[in-house]
Order: sequence, then C-alpha cells, then structure tokens
Amino acid sequence: MLAFPPYDLWPLAVPSVAALVLLCRGVRVRVGTLVGLVYGLAFFLGLLPWMRVIGLDAWILLSVECAAWVAGLGAVLTLVCRLPGWPLWSATAWVLDEALRDRLPFGGFPWGRLAFANPDTTFTGLAAVGGAPLVTFAVALSAGLLAWAVVSWRRPWWALLATAGAITVAAVGAFVPRPTAGDPVVVAVVQGNVPRTGMDAFGQARAVLDNHVSATLKLAAQVAKGTVAQPDFVIWPENSSDVDPATDPQAKEAIDVAARAIGVPILVGIVSPSPDGTHVMNTGVVWDPTTGPGQVYVKRHPVPFGEFVPFRGLLERFVSRLSRVPKDFLAGSDPGVLDLNGTTVGDVICFEVAYDDVVRDVVTGGGELITVQTNNATYGHTGQVEQQFAVTQLRAVEHGRAVAVAATSGISGFIQPDGTVTAQTPEFVQQALVEPMPRRTALTLADRVGSVPELVLVMVGGAALVVALARSRRRQTHSAEEPAAVDR
Repeated sequence: MLAFPPYDLWPLAVPSVAALVLLCRGVRVRVGTLVGLVYGLAFFLGLLPWMRVIGLDAWILLSVECAAWVAGLGAVLTLVCRLPGWPLWSATAWVLDEALRDRLPFGGFPWGRLAFANPDTTFTGLAAVGGAPLVTFAVALSAGLLAWAVVSWRRPWWALLATAGAITVAAVGAFVPRPTAGDPVVVAVVQGNVPRTGMDAFGQARAVLDNHVSATLKLAAQVAKGTVAQPDFVIWPENSSDVDPATDPQAKEAIDVAARAIGVPILVGIVSPSPDGTHVMNTGVVWDPTTGPGQVYVKRHPVPFGEFVPFRGLLERFVSRLSRVPKDFLAGSDPGVLDLNGTTVGDVICFEVAYDDVVRDVVTGGGELITVQTNNATYGHTGQVEQQFAVTQLRAVEHGRAVAVAATSGISGFIQPDGTVTAQTPEFVQQALVEPMPRRTALTLADRVGSVPELVLVMVGGAALVVALARSRRRQTHSAEEPAAVDR
C-alpha cells in the first residue's frame, strides 16, 4: 500500500510481493489462501480508504471482494512455488490474478495493480513494450527472484545470481526509449471547482456549470490581453454540466457564451438522458463556438454502484444510498475518438483510464493525444485523486501520447508522452492551464501487440497451475498407495 500514491514509496512493492511469495511457499493450499486473504485485506483496506466517503460498509465490502482475489492468488502461489523455476511462475500468477480481477465481477476493478504503483520508476518503460500487464509481471518477477535469493542464503552463489536477476529485471525498463517530440497543439484544461466535497459534490450541478463558465471567461480575457496563448481547444471535466443543455436553455446559453468567448471548441462533460429515456449517459460533447454541440463520446465503462446498480430491485431494499443513482447509466459502444479543431483526440472518462482496452482503443483509433475528463470531487483530499493521476502517467508512457487531464476539483494537468508532468493544479481551486502539447501518431509496441502479452502470461500462469495441480495429485495418489504396497 505504501508503494502507491499518495505515499509513492514504490520500491517497497518488490519486498512486499516477495514476502507474500515466501509466506505461501512450502505451505498447504488452505494456509496459502488464508495468507493471501490477510495480505489482500491489509493492502486494500489501506489503499481504498477513500471509499469511506461513500460509506464504511462500501469500503469494507469492496476491500473484501478485492482481497478474495488475493486469497485465490495465495492458493495458486502455494502450488506453482513447488515447481522448478518458481519465481517465473509466481510472476505469471500475479498477472493471471490481476487479469481476472480487472474484469470480474460487473466489469472488474483494476485499482491496486502492481503496474499502477509505477507511474515514473525504473519499471515504467516496460509499459510501452507490453502494457500494464508487463509492468506487473516485471515487478512480480523481480520480487520472486528476491524471494529465491532469500531461500538460497545457504548457497551464496545462487543467492547472488538471484539478487542480480532481481536487480536486472527492475532496471531494464529504464532503458526503453520514451518519445517526447510531436507536432505541437495548444491545449487548455479548465478546473472550475465545486462548492462542496463528498457525496454533496453531485448536488450542485448549476453551481459547477457556472464555475466552469466563469473560469473559461477569465481565460478568454487573459487570451485577449495576450498574457496567455490562444488555445486550439479547451477541455472541461466530467460532470462540468450535469444540467442537460438539450433541455435547459439557460445551460445551453451559458456554454455557448463560454465557447464564443474563447473562440475554439470546448469538450464538455455532460450527463444527458438516453434516447429511450430510461437511462442516462455520461458523455463528452464537442461544443463548437459557432454551431454548438457536435460529436459525442458516451462513456463505455460505467462504474458499478456508482453509475449503475446491479440487482437493483433486490439491493435497494437493503441499501438506501443506492437511490442516489436513480437511473442506470447506459454504456457507449464506440471509442472516444473526436475531432477538436483539427486534432484527433482520444477521450476517456474518469475511472476508464484504469482499463487497458478502453485507453488502447482511442490510441489505435487515431488519437494523437489523450484527454481524461474526470470528476473526483467526491474523493477530495483522500488520496484517490493522486492514485488516478498516477495511472494516467503510466498510460502516457504506455501509448507514447501526451495526456491532458481536466478535473472538476483537481488534479488537472498535463503529462508528456514520456510520463513527465509539466503542469498540474492543486485540489479545490479554480484554475485554467494552457500549454502546447505534442501530437503523435506513431504507435508503441504495446499498442501494436495489444492484449497479446497479457494473454501469453495468463496462459503460461494457467499452464503452470495445471502442471502444479497434476504433480500434487500424483504425489497424493502415490502417498495413498504406499501403505497398500507394504501390506502386500
């Protein structure tokens, strides 16, 4: 947990993972399962305290659900660590575990992946080669080799070899080139701020819209004076207009005024009703200063219990807070590839940045830079915003793209294709940032190979588990037959 933001003690991830491997090695499966559960609870309870804003029960239940996956990992580690070459198989087990947790249940919850503790470390460069799964694999392999060095302490040469291997794996990502150059485009992000934090952050839609309009008007005044460069386009965050401008003339006029003042398109975060009227949609809308609303991106990965409620009819009887989500959000089907004043932008919304395929799709779909529209006001000053920003840094390196982050209350900022943060706002201030960002079209190796590295590592981990299970069963069968042989 300390390896992740806001603590950022990333080297601790390796000994922490090594400790779990050592605790699971040489014990029964049920013991490994219990060790994994305890480890997972300690980790996720420490990583996700920001969920207490929703409720103590939400924090505990989500932590327990995530820890259950680590319990399964502990069971797998007890088995694969019985095989020759166990540091390698233990690393693939981590990738297998994360691959399942990223997708199950209800679309998964990727928070806490080993890769996400490495926004700018010696491991980070590997993201451009094989994506976040390869970074996780490298961290876990380095940890496995460190564990091997510990168990080999009676054989100094083996211990030295294992230690050298752990250091090499940890260092190799630093030698992966990170591009920075690109055709510049001037981007503005507007952080209008919200009046209140916590769950109340969703009950102040008109004030939030007014804040983003006023911040944009101030920016336009600075541009007119020549103190700030004229942006080519402006990014507003998710939920910057929860008042639907399609049905509210005042909201439409307010956005029109801001767009006309700045003179360039604004990507506006709007919550709007679905065509059938039974759902709502979390959208990014390109708002032209002349023609008004145009291209739309609909969020593809709504958050369970935050944007839709599984088993609503049953759960609302027991959890009254779920009524805060009166309508389920409809998931979009198309990647967020949008044209903003001649620049092809790949847009993702909030937690979507943690899902590999959602971000990859906007880059392979033609995105020259990435925009992240987010609203983290609910989790202000809890560590969640720093964790999400770190994930975004990793994505910049993974895809070789500059990233512009627009948040209602922070952290907004600019991240270069090499992961360098060149500007960012504090939380809960109104501020606009303007900066030239490089547009890039070249794809990284990670973009070209897609999910293949993860699939290969998962298959290797699964194969190692099958072999370990077969060996364990043969051993048990042989042990059961030995007394009968003696009797004869």
